[in-house]
Amino acid sequence: MKWLLRLALALGLLAGLLVLTIWLNFGGGEPYVDLSSDPQFPAGTLEIAVVSDRPIGNAAVSSDGRIFFTIHPESQPVAPTLYEWVEGEMVPYPQDQGNLFETPLGLAIDLQNRLWVIDPGNHGTGSPRLVAFDLSTNQVAHEHRFDSDIAPIGSFLQDLQVSPDGKTVYIADVGFWAKRPALIVYDVTEMSARRLLNRHESVFPQNLLIRNQIKDMSFFGGILEMKTGIDGLALSRDGAWLYYAAMNHDTLYRIRTRDLLDVDLDGPELASRIEAVGTKPLSDGLSIDDDGNVFITDVENQGIAMSSPGGDLTTLIKDERVRWADGLSFGPDGWLYLADSAIPHLVLQGPEHIAAQAPYYIWRFKPGTVGAPGQ
Repeated sequence: MKWLLRLALALGLLAGLLVLTIWLNFGGGEPYVDLSSDPQFPAGTLEIAVVSDRPIGNAAVSSDGRIFFTIHPESQPVAPTLYEWVEGEMVPYPQDQGNLFETPLGLAIDLQNRLWVIDPGNHGTGSPRLVAFDLSTNQVAHEHRFDSDIAPIGSFLQDLQVSPDGKTVYIADVGFWAKRPALIVYDVTEMSARRLLNRHESVFPQNLLIRNQIKDMSFFGGILEMKTGIDGLALSRDGAWLYYAAMNHDTLYRIRTRDLLDVDLDGPELASRIEAVGTKPLSDGLSIDDDGNVFITDVENQGIAMSSPGGDLTTLIKDERVRWADGLSFGPDGWLYLADSAIPHLVLQGPEHIAAQAPYYIWRFKPGTVGAPGQ
């Protein structure tokens, strides 16, 4: 019987070490200061643009007003997983999605009128890929599958921006499970990618706990918390600056794209080119207007903030109807669209709970400035 006792003690010790390791890597977050202020727009400003019976991931709106959106991967969706909103109805885009996607999420529309879709391939366990559609023909215009050195197991490629000339795609890898967040730069012509700023402090989550109005993003008694690295991306209108932010981080950053494209720059030398723009809320998606104001979703305060070119932070929207302010996309006529993914209702939840939280929404409002549609 002594050997059974020793075995039980050994297993208990291993279990304790496992719990401690998970907590050290994923738990123990501290509350973040509330940076929000009285909103510039009154309650009720947001209007409904899309109503979905399935959880929404990200959205992109073309210059002629076509609205595209993904179904969020955390809801374990089955195909179809990419839709267009057509005359008040969800229409799969394309109609026959075949084997195009596994878990698509991030969307962007470039100045060449192509819809770009990033698919993290179920946290890198499948086949992470990038797909583009020519919106004038609705045909696949580009497709690339990333090797494991660019999108390893534990990666999560989930947001993207496209250069004005359409030749470069910038992709954020949250790297949640692998704890290896990074920025990926993809050359469309060469069909090659580089992984940059891997685990740099500007892309890595700080030890901050997200306190959403639905629930704190803490699970299993605080052993596991949602601490997310580089998430939102925004590209200046001229393509000269890439703005980025980790979700669980207090700072908005930017870096010149010419430095990202310089193959001789890497490691500490590339990192030295990073500039801190200013403080920010705990955030998800980003967008930018023609004047260089960066729009930042606020996942704790149900809304949107704006950082001026000088880094001054202003609260634009607070709306108790928003469950998780996720992706942003400008559309035509000055509209800014907000995808509400309701993530607290998705993470570690079953299909019955997720279905019971429907409908899900994309909202929109006019901030008084304009940006490039689809980004």
